Amino acid sequence: MRDAGRIAGAIDVLDMVMNRHQPVKDALRDWGKAHRFAGSGDRAWISGLVLDALRRRGALRHVMGEDTPRALVLGALAYAWDMDANAICAVFEGDEHAPEPLTEAEIEALSKGLDTDAPLHVRADVPEWLGPSFERAYGDTAELEGQAMAGRAPVDLRVNRLKAEPEKAFGAVAPKIKNIEVSDLILDGLRIPETDPRAKAPGADSIPAFGKGWVEVQDIGSQLAALAAGDIKGGQVLDYCAGAGGKTLALSALMENTGQLYAWDYDGRRLRAIWPRLQRSGARNVQVRDGKEAETLGDLEGKLDCVFMDAPCSGAGTWRRRPDSKWRLKEEAFKRRQSEQDEVLSKAWRFVKPGGRLVYVTCSILPEENEDRVAHFLDAHPEFTPVPASDAMAQSGRLAEGAQARLKALEGRFGAIQLSPHRTNTDGFYVCVMERAM
Repeated sequence: MRDAGRIAGAIDVLDMVMNRHQPVKDALRDWGKAHRFAGSGDRAWISGLVLDALRRRGALRHVMGEDTPRALVLGALAYAWDMDANAICAVFEGDEHAPEPLTEAEIEALSKGLDTDAPLHVRADVPEWLGPSFERAYGDTAELEGQAMAGRAPVDLRVNRLKAEPEKAFGAVAPKIKNIEVSDLILDGLRIPETDPRAKAPGADSIPAFGKGWVEVQDIGSQLAALAAGDIKGGQVLDYCAGAGGKTLALSALMENTGQLYAWDYDGRRLRAIWPRLQRSGARNVQVRDGKEAETLGDLEGKLDCVFMDAPCSGAGTWRRRPDSKWRLKEEAFKRRQSEQDEVLSKAWRFVKPGGRLVYVTCSILPEENEDRVAHFLDAHPEFTPVPASDAMAQSGRLAEGAQARLKALEGRFGAIQLSPHRTNTDGFYVCVMERAM
């Protein structure tokens, strides 16, 4: 396909997302099925353009003067892919598959530049109703935080020490994937930097080291969150709200297959992906449970060294990877998530033994889901005391040299750490550690 046809394809896909309310992944899949002639390179090019348009939708609709698929795609070409209006016009010329020629108004919008005096929510590329939350959370750096969240994300791998040491895993991965790097925050982390959006992303899950269980795809922020469980070798640990099991696998590796790790979720359907992942990883100390707490976890009440809770949340910390979810989030759903977080906190603490640890984690960058929920919990449970999250991570023995000092500088209220693309070049994760009195 020529670029003009690809641009037309991106407009069609974005129309499915915005006007037919399809998740972007489904829209891209359906477009590909309807256009069998499009190769993998064409689909990757279109996907990159659609995702960049969604990541910057707030700023693009402001500068373009309208919130339509065409306006956002044209704006992304100019302001994310650095094509000026003349270059876009040249691509359109003489191609029967091209969209309609640019209007004078579009040429002007593509040439004037982004408005540096626009409201914060525009400059930070967040929904308008979340502007006050962003400003409260990040103050003078709110714009930078939002812009970083509107960027592209790298692909991160976690070395699974149950099967391979970092050097061995790196040696196996490096010949297969160009430019792979060792994380400067975590010893078990490998990073594939963000690629040109026009190109096909490297398939990390197709390399032999992944199939052997030597590495898992996991954002380095998520890996850091797991480290907050501390030194849990030989312990009794519960992964509360385990879902697909990403944190379960990381916790099992930290435990070095010792002790007992319980992976629980209320809905067993969420745990379906955990079984092949456990088998591939070589984890042998994991019990998987599902159903009501009283029936499936009653025997664990007050007995666990660590309860790790990756709470249900808005997913705002993953907006780089799922930019359509940023614009689908509504105030009512946001408030409902906060109620759910309070509910799971009110239940999960019961399984922590005296002297044990409760780790509260969200993949969110919004204080209403993070420190506000912890404050609410601690007001009701004075037997729990927050401890510095960086100290807990350091106890795992898996932080890279100098990483603890960097993370210590990020600690805020309750000694919790807010990870973000701007601060740590990771997805957005909130990590708070609390210990129960003896």
